Amino acid sequence: MKPKISIIVPIYNVENYLSRCLDSLLSQDFKNFEIIAINDGSTDNSLNILQEYAESDNRIFIIDIENNGVSAARNDGLSHAKGEYIGFVDPDDWIEPQMYKDMLKIAEDDFIDIVMCSYIREFGTHSKEKTFALPERSTYYNDDVHKNIMRRLVGPINEEVANPELLDAWGTVWSKLYRAEFIKNNNLQFVDLREIGSNEDTLFNIHACYYAKSFVLLNKPYYHYWRANNTSITSKHNPKLVSQFGKLYTRMENFLNEKKLGEEYKIALSNRISLNTLGLGLNTISRGNNHSVIKQVKDIKVLLNNNRIKRSLEQFDLKHCSMIWKTFFFFAKKRLAFGLYMMLMSIEVLRKTVR
Repeated sequence: MKPKISIIVPIYNVENYLSRCLDSLLSQDFKNFEIIAINDGSTDNSLNILQEYAESDNRIFIIDIENNGVSAARNDGLSHAKGEYIGFVDPDDWIEPQMYKDMLKIAEDDFIDIVMCSYIREFGTHSKEKTFALPERSTYYNDDVHKNIMRRLVGPINEEVANPELLDAWGTVWSKLYRAEFIKNNNLQFVDLREIGSNEDTLFNIHACYYAKSFVLLNKPYYHYWRANNTSITSKHNPKLVSQFGKLYTRMENFLNEKKLGEEYKIALSNRISLNTLGLGLNTISRGNNHSVIKQVKDIKVLLNNNRIKRSLEQFDLKHCSMIWKTFFFFAKKRLAFGLYMMLMSIEVLRKTVR
């Protein structure tokens, strides 16, 4: 029988978490699905764990490839997906038993292209729900998908800039269920992280929401996003990130120009670039960076003098920001590298203690 849902799981060296993930998938209230597990060249026991699970449940289909990154693994999964709908789950995360049943019902009942749920961030010692200040269900059709979802993915405008921590909360692929037909008809693919550094999910969803005719936010936290994995790519220092983000922004700009999207989208992208000063700064001071404080401050100075970033910061309107963020972006606008370094250090401490 053809599966209703294909769940794509890219796997690389997650032996400590993989069973938890697979158990949550196999415990779904909805049973008609396949799990496409792409072993992306793991050097630990991940493949053996996969094979043990596959022996006892024929819904697990294993693709064993050389390490080529999460984007290539997800693209392999898309090419093999047989389901009418497609979901993504990361192998160190887990989901609630009713997640796909509830999302599928909405997708089928109203012929929705993309259904999104909210999620809970798991830190090992505590949990924190990512909240969206919206009703339990919000539905968008046609142009409203562009205005309310796609534009938000490009970047925030007006009051939205007040919460930099929500910048990419809408951009995750693992919080969504996609109708496979429109994904495949438009040949949607993930861009290699070696090119853009991060935000491959958001870039994929910008394209998906351009072509989607309907979108539902089901404002319930069905997905558990594990933040305590110190081996995750998002927890490592990346010395190439400024250059890679430049390529990400160029891809976004080219897409906006190609689709002749208006001034609001350009402002949104400019604001994204400004807010990304936070992430780029935190990457600079991250524990994986063994450079001295003096060198890190110099690197922040170089970051702030990047032409594209400097231009965006000059245009960035602080009026909607809280006092803390006004101070942060004042230092960024004025290119006061040491002041920004001190704020980044404080933010990093708060991230570890308050979350």
